Amino acid sequence: MTTEPWLEKLDRRECVELLRTESVGRVGFIFDGFPMVLPVNYRIVEKDGKIWLAVRTRPGNVLDRADTPVAFEIDAIDPHAKQGWSVLVRGTLGRVDPEAADTSQHVDPEPWMTVDRDAWLAIDPFEISGRRLHPAQHEWAFEPTAYL
Repeated sequence: MTTEPWLEKLDRRECVELLRTESVGRVGFIFDGFPMVLPVNYRIVEKDGKIWLAVRTRPGNVLDRADTPVAFEIDAIDPHAKQGWSVLVRGTLGRVDPEAADTSQHVDPEPWMTVDRDAWLAIDPFEISGRRLHPAQHEWAFEPTAYL
């Protein structure tokens, strides 16, 4: 007998913990009237109980000119086990002053491509949500210890 796969809603704390574990995500936004999704390096920034996602990009590129609001997603998928998780951040995109005190130390997402990445952006979340897909479970016909 097999149980059905099921979705678990992740609370905000679990979502933030998952955001801390990754450094690459995808940001979605509207550009020239159409949806666009781009992979980015990011860094979670926490101060006084507030959270932001920091991103660096080339000045004037599509992300630097993106309209706000935006969506940001990270996930992990195991296709063999048919399980995974996803965290979605919805928020507003704004510029960060790179000359401000401690910006590079606390906000720098350390992009993989560093040449000309002088536009500093931050996503200010108004919603952080997530889900975890649990796979179907196969129930043994006999007591498992009977096989040992």
